[in-house]
Amino acid sequence: MTEIAIRRVYEAPGADDGYRVLVDRLWPRGMSHERAHLDAWLKQVAPSPALRTWWHHDPDTAVEFAARYRAELDENPAGTELLATVREHPRVTLVYAARDPKVNHALVLRDWLRERLADAAGTATTDTPAGDTGSVAGPADESGAAGR
Repeated sequence: MTEIAIRRVYEAPGADDGYRVLVDRLWPRGMSHERAHLDAWLKQVAPSPALRTWWHHDPDTAVEFAARYRAELDENPAGTELLATVREHPRVTLVYAARDPKVNHALVLRDWLRERLADAAGTATTDTPAGDTGSVAGPADESGAAGR
């Protein structure tokens, strides 16, 4: 199964990042295309502007945000497109610009993708590989290292 990692765009790309996809709707401030080292930019998979404005990266609303964002992903053709892309690569890194490595949409997206891959493979998703940040959606995945 594909490994899915997350990394902040302002960090140097890792040698093991694999296929790098920017998952933000807006281009990261002050970042050149060359420095970002991206294979793709799938801005349509980011939270809707209305959801992003409502949330504003408030940790107190992170669980509600995750539920709303997952509902958007379930209805969003870009989510299906990203899932197909993820299946084509042994390792994919979701690249994001948010400051907080523990509260950002890339965590929710990563978990959503892992669940879809596991459903297709008939397996459970309980692991958090080294180098990944825990889930914004709940305390069960908080054992991962910072992905910032």
